[in-house]
Amino acid sequence: MATVLVVDDEGDIRSSLRGVLSDEGLRVIEAADGNQALHLVRSERPELVLLDVWMPEVDGIEVLRRLQEEPDRPQVIMISGHGNIETAVQATKLGAFDFIEKPFSIEALLSVVNRALEHRALRADAEHAPVVAPRLTANGHAAPRAVPERTLGKSVIASGHGLHTGVKSGLILNPLPTGRGIIFANVTSGASVPAHVDYVDSTGYATTLHGGDMTVATVEHLLATLHCYGITNALIKVQSEVPAMDGSALEFCKLIEQAGVEEQGGGVEPVIIEEPIQLGGEGPDDEGIAIEPADGFSVQYTLIYPPPVGRQTYTYVHRGGESFKAEIAPARTFGFMRDMKALASMGLASGGRLDNFILIDDEKVLNTQLRFPEELARHKILDVLGDFSLLGRPLRGRIVARKTGHSDNIALLRKVQERYG
Repeated sequence: MATVLVVDDEGDIRSSLRGVLSDEGLRVIEAADGNQALHLVRSERPELVLLDVWMPEVDGIEVLRRLQEEPDRPQVIMISGHGNIETAVQATKLGAFDFIEKPFSIEALLSVVNRALEHRALRADAEHAPVVAPRLTANGHAAPRAVPERTLGKSVIASGHGLHTGVKSGLILNPLPTGRGIIFANVTSGASVPAHVDYVDSTGYATTLHGGDMTVATVEHLLATLHCYGITNALIKVQSEVPAMDGSALEFCKLIEQAGVEEQGGGVEPVIIEEPIQLGGEGPDDEGIAIEPADGFSVQYTLIYPPPVGRQTYTYVHRGGESFKAEIAPARTFGFMRDMKALASMGLASGGRLDNFILIDDEKVLNTQLRFPEELARHKILDVLGDFSLLGRPLRGRIVARKTGHSDNIALLRKVQERYG
């Protein structure tokens, strides 16, 4: 029976939480202030602490800071009735597993409690797991095996503006146990949707997922980053749109490196492309996308626009997180002056700023210096990587695309799913 310490200066809240958690078979102890909480952590050794941010004398952030000095520190979920993204950032940097806001539903509370206890147990098991020798084939060589499952080493948080909604938002990346996949969840309601092609809702200028009461837009850059770092299990808590950051995936790379990557048991079988699948692209300059057999995974993209862009081609061969970070992640979203009015009329690009996308008129790039000569083609590869991560499994094959966008990516991905499951 796991022990949960509830720390809140309001007795009614402690009583309510005790009732809910006790009904789930958990042992619940209580503290009305920070000093009492620290004493109980040392004497009772709880596995989990539900910690209110705003308390007299010693507040929750200070308690969290002191808990980092404990030799067997518990998982901590911060609770706040009027928190903000800055408080969540501070708590996460200090090692909090997650951050939830009052009022919260019982379902949302139990979901985060169960995840925190599972993650603590799995980490404890991993520390004592035996080393397993690789399985050998008849000729003595190591047999091919599934791609190992990975999650984040700890929770991390970022903030920014949605590219299309323009709304200031944040996201929290949390670890998940094996076999869960990548899941988006609403920060407030707890509603969720899997990052899977079956839940793609729209592909106009960005990829949007929808399931039940959860809709989340512009998921492709973050998903590409998680996929290229080998993250197979993670919970992404967000509102309605993933923040654009600087228009690239570079900040997401830094976020994952801050969290660390944790190896898990089990594995994910890759999809191995055995014969070509093609959509369009019959002529040398026609729009089209195809996937064909290959030993590893690569994407070649050809972009063709009128001047001043012209023709750009780039080939990316995936060799892990470092190759993605160096070659593809820095490539930013781009847009044309001539399209701005149309995008605005559709309610899109409201969050476009001079520092989070490349703006181009009929003669030149207006607001920045390109990071690569073919930065626009590389950004298209970033989109391809993000969209194809929605298969939910690693791919072994070569994608060749020309003049395509999100709708083409998803159309081909659905063909792959039909054939390989």
